[in-house]
Amino acid sequence: MQNRGFLVILYGTVFVWMSFCIKDSLQGEHQRKLYRELLANYNRLERPVANDSAPLVVELGLTLLQIIDVDEKNQVLITNAWLQLSWTDVYLSWNPENYPGVNNLRFPSNQIWTPDILLYNSADERFDATFHTNVLVNSSGACQYIPPGILKSTCYIDVRWFPFDVQKCDMKFGSWTHNGWLLDLQMQEADISTYIPNGEWDLVGVPGKRNELYYECCKEPYPDVTYTVTMRRRTLYYGLNLLIPCVLISGLALLVFLLPADSGEKISLGITVLLSLTVFMLLVAEIMPATSDSVPLIAQYFASTMMIVGLSVVVTVLVLQFHHHDPQGGKMPKWVRVILLNWCAWFLRMKKPGEESRSSYKYARPPLHHASAGSIQMSALAGPASSATNGHMNLYFGFHAGDGGCGPPSGDSGVSSAAERRESAQEIQRILAEVTYIAQRFRAQDEAEAVCGEWKFAAAVVDRLCLVTFSLFSIVCTFTILMSAPNFIEAVSKDYT
Repeated sequence: MQNRGFLVILYGTVFVWMSFCIKDSLQGEHQRKLYRELLANYNRLERPVANDSAPLVVELGLTLLQIIDVDEKNQVLITNAWLQLSWTDVYLSWNPENYPGVNNLRFPSNQIWTPDILLYNSADERFDATFHTNVLVNSSGACQYIPPGILKSTCYIDVRWFPFDVQKCDMKFGSWTHNGWLLDLQMQEADISTYIPNGEWDLVGVPGKRNELYYECCKEPYPDVTYTVTMRRRTLYYGLNLLIPCVLISGLALLVFLLPADSGEKISLGITVLLSLTVFMLLVAEIMPATSDSVPLIAQYFASTMMIVGLSVVVTVLVLQFHHHDPQGGKMPKWVRVILLNWCAWFLRMKKPGEESRSSYKYARPPLHHASAGSIQMSALAGPASSATNGHMNLYFGFHAGDGGCGPPSGDSGVSSAAERRESAQEIQRILAEVTYIAQRFRAQDEAEAVCGEWKFAAAVVDRLCLVTFSLFSIVCTFTILMSAPNFIEAVSKDYT
């Protein structure tokens, strides 16, 4: 009895296993049979329509997965995308009841008819950069073909508002050999539900449009589907690495006007700032395409800043020329004195050094070295008993040591006294000549110091005037140029917050 029970279990197990094997083999047989029957008389060159005069409707969709790169230099957009092609092949339909378990089939794209849909503005070396996958076919003959690919498309990059720009790149798809009477291309909305965000670009949208073109050679329409990849540049990277350093460097250019002229570093600082801006300009030039259609916004800002720095160097040369002006070169022209020392100094609330102290202190009498040589000479030659007061020399003639007084001499002593007087007069003339020369030297030094003081004060006025003017010009240029971008506020609010 135990052996009989064991045999029953064994036979049951074998029967179940054989039933499963027979079922699978029947399903595989149906699939192989269907493949043979469908491809027996199939011609992949024949357009799969029941009526040759009717167009074949092909629906085209796009699934955008990622924006890989936007090459501004070569004006190429590189994307990772899937094409979604669907049509009905009347020669690939079957009755599911005759083939149990076979709901759909998969055909290599090179074994059945597929539409020759290509990217018209492709920049790939192979032109068609899609991977030819299998075509999924169901029992009604509906075909679905989804070839993925890394698509490289040409795109006109408008760099006018860089780095606050919005780019619109078209991807034009259409049949390469079929016109609209043979292949009716219809558009499906682009799918961006699986899009992977890009670190440099924000995807705004991918709108699509179906177009029909008529050429002079033919009367048939040629339809195409164009998807426009609209994206906005994220400005955080460029703001931190280009804009903020440029603003700081332009601020350093203003320090040239605060640096004292005697330091000898005004020109060096201006040239260093100018070279720094040149380096940043080279970085921008490497990114931008070599186009003359428009000037990038950041290039306009750099150019204006370089112009400010260049003018600051020119003005610094003028300031140094004023500051180190040779007093022998002539006095300051009247119109320069009126404009700089009067009008500009009053506008900038600047006063000449020492002007307040001189206005508060008044001399009781003029300095000694300002006395005229004629007054000294007349005082010296006035004769005996005449004295020069109030700062003049007090000289006495006719003094006789033996008399003990000042009476007139008599006899031979009178002759010797006259000779002594002549000698004394000649000695006094030589002294007066020396005093006159010293007075003239003092007067010339005072005049030279006054002339140098005027030129130095004019240099200080020019420095202060340029500091105010260039500061206002830098602020106006910064806000005017940067805020002229259409989406400046939007870019700053999204990227810097």
